[in-house]
Amino acid sequence: MPTEDARTRLLHAAGEVFAELGYRGATVREISTRAGVNPASVNYYFRDKESLYFEAVDLARQLRAERFPFPERSADTPPEVRLRDFVTTMVHRMLEEERAAWNTQLMLREILQPTEACQRLVKDYFEPQFQILTGIIRQLLPAGAPDHVCRKIGFSIVGQCVYYRVGRQAVQLMTPEGEWRKYFQVDQIADHIVRIALAALHDQPAYTPQDIRQLNTESVELTRPEKV
Repeated sequence: MPTEDARTRLLHAAGEVFAELGYRGATVREISTRAGVNPASVNYYFRDKESLYFEAVDLARQLRAERFPFPERSADTPPEVRLRDFVTTMVHRMLEEERAAWNTQLMLREILQPTEACQRLVKDYFEPQFQILTGIIRQLLPAGAPDHVCRKIGFSIVGQCVYYRVGRQAVQLMTPEGEWRKYFQVDQIADHIVRIALAALHDQPAYTPQDIRQLNTESVELTRPEKV
């Protein structure tokens, strides 16, 4: 069997085991057994379990991005359109069924239970994506919105996307079967989340200009040194 084939089998097997058991629960023996290789192959190809984990998570990220890429837009694209692009892509990455479901589950583990071994993923992938979202949100808010407001709104939007994955079974159990099939398809869920976000940011702003001024005043007060 060619070297690349053995390495690839190990990487995919590792992704499956890490997704099922987590970093601490997964063992080199289980991974190598599932890949059909000698346990020593992990050290040979990846040096150690931690390095293998990094590569498995990175592969999961690549597979998700390749399957559901963000649409390419011009620089003058309205923020409402960019928000819809972002949310729709994220919901598809979260909910779309596929054969290689381990990559979705592994990424979800890192969202819900970040590990010390995966801090690099947060820095290199989650944070840049989140900065894109908060940049869009800033364009939709009154001028001068503080960073913490943009982040909290961003987390609220991401939280809705994640919940439909984490709580999918509960949501389905609480929803009549016919209604679930008709109104809870992936694109419909994405559209609902965008509608809720834009309603809050436009029609009934969650933060008025007066609120923004007050929050900025509070932010300044928090950064002032206490008088001795």
